[in-house]
Amino acid sequence: MKSDQTGAGIGSLAFENTSMVFPDGTEALQDISFTVNKGEFVTVVGPSGCGKSTLLKIASGLLEPSSGSVSADRDQLGYVFQDATLLDWRTVQDNVELLAELHGVGNQERKQIAAEAIDLVGLSGFESHYPKALSGGMKMRCSLARSLTLKPPVFLFDEPFSAVDEITREHLNDETQRLFQTEEFAGLFITHSISEAVFLSTRVLVMSARPGRIVAEFDISFDYPRLPELRFDPSFAELCGEVSLKLRGSHS
Repeated sequence: MKSDQTGAGIGSLAFENTSMVFPDGTEALQDISFTVNKGEFVTVVGPSGCGKSTLLKIASGLLEPSSGSVSADRDQLGYVFQDATLLDWRTVQDNVELLAELHGVGNQERKQIAAEAIDLVGLSGFESHYPKALSGGMKMRCSLARSLTLKPPVFLFDEPFSAVDEITREHLNDETQRLFQTEEFAGLFITHSISEAVFLSTRVLVMSARPGRIVAEFDISFDYPRLPELRFDPSFAELCGEVSLKLRGSHS
């Protein structure tokens, strides 16, 4: 069993024959091997309970794999959860500053980088608002901004847009791919939405039912920036259909 920060290149993440068995005997992941390099956005789709979120926890160091190795540049790792996880008593500005504050960044620098992140996600003008005054989509933008303040070389996304409506989700997809272009991080994204996976990614991986294994891989060749109209392109629909067929087969 090995988890380190030295085996991957700068700003990259690599799994090699990684497996996870929990103390109660549940086998969550089996022999996972893939790499996400700087400037790649890799999305994992799979049935519920197949170990997708476990994969992210291992990537972040929150869990140690039972066997195999994980190599990651975890300095200033970005992690966006299913919930925005904002502090209700802090304004947007203060929430976005939080990670930089915890890392000991000075007050003036912290305010500057938070302001830049807030502008980047389209929340300028809402700095003094509290979370209760924000929509679901705005809360997720705030969560994204908070992670962006540390300029993470590796960005992990655990189904961050699953709780918002479809139109808001599409807008957040547009924002995320724009941020990916701007920041050029190594992105690992988890979702149940095939169209979201294809729209965002340079590569889509399909996992089997538990224990999760990688059973298919799709290179996504659409050029960035990807405009919203891409979702109505026949080639986009065809690729989504191919991923869907593999995903259906992964349930068996």
